Amino acid sequence: MFEKLSYQVPESRKVRYIIHSDCKNEADDQFTVAHCLLTPRFEVKGLIAAHFDKNYGRYPAGTSAKASYDELVKVLEVMELTSHYPVLLGAEQAMVDEQTPILSEGAQFIIDEAMKDDDRPLYIGMQGSLTDLASAILLKPEICQKMTAIWIGGGSYPDGGSEFNLMQDVHAANVVFQSDMPLWQVPANVYKRFAVSIAELEYKVKPYGKLGNYLFEELTELNMALGKQMPDFDWPHGEIWGLGDEGVVAALMQENQRTDLYTEVPAPKINLETMNYEPNPDNRLIRVYKDMDTRLTLEDLFCKIALFAK
Repeated sequence: MFEKLSYQVPESRKVRYIIHSDCKNEADDQFTVAHCLLTPRFEVKGLIAAHFDKNYGRYPAGTSAKASYDELVKVLEVMELTSHYPVLLGAEQAMVDEQTPILSEGAQFIIDEAMKDDDRPLYIGMQGSLTDLASAILLKPEICQKMTAIWIGGGSYPDGGSEFNLMQDVHAANVVFQSDMPLWQVPANVYKRFAVSIAELEYKVKPYGKLGNYLFEELTELNMALGKQMPDFDWPHGEIWGLGDEGVVAALMQENQRTDLYTEVPAPKINLETMNYEPNPDNRLIRVYKDMDTRLTLEDLFCKIALFAK
């Protein structure tokens, strides 16, 4: 696949990477899944389907992870990469408390990859709920010393509050936040900056091969369907879309020296009811992004889709 590019990435700059996505929740996940697969710096080890069980009644309880699984398989089919990567099913629902993990294919895959005898850094891009990562931590705490998690989710700092990915499993978020897992968080006020217009996507994505057309059509169909199903809801907005999951790519593509883009804070406790952050000053530090280079990331996405269509 990468032979279509006229450049190579030094082996010393490559990282092992696990894609974790609630891919059928809406339409930004598909763009980011494709972006990760098209990025030669990422040695993708597998794709895990996440639940989005709290989905305003769009999917019956306990079926959303399978819907994400089927969509991940579809994206690989469109890209003609079906036999290249394993796809694993994650938990179908949230954890019942902070002590009881849910053993799933996805959680076991995280454990197995983290515990491999491989000195190369391992990252997992969490584009939805934290259920599978939290379960893996509870099942095998040693993985915290062997990988880094990047999470798209949580309200803006310092207060927090209701946010879709966090809402899926607050127990799991607390497990991850209170663990030793290195965590890079991209909260809502930052991931919402990856905004595009649908006209921009028609111009920069749709013309470029089977993948570009699929990504555009999937998004525009969902835009119309949700507009009819939820006319009184403030989303989607009609002519714009947020590609917020691109934050997982941005975090690894940006220069490490860009310390102006994030701050480090003691990982807070998250209130189960309000989803507000409760200060926990003695806890370990996590990286919280306050800005990201959206231009760099989105242009990289558009260029790679175009080059892939060659």
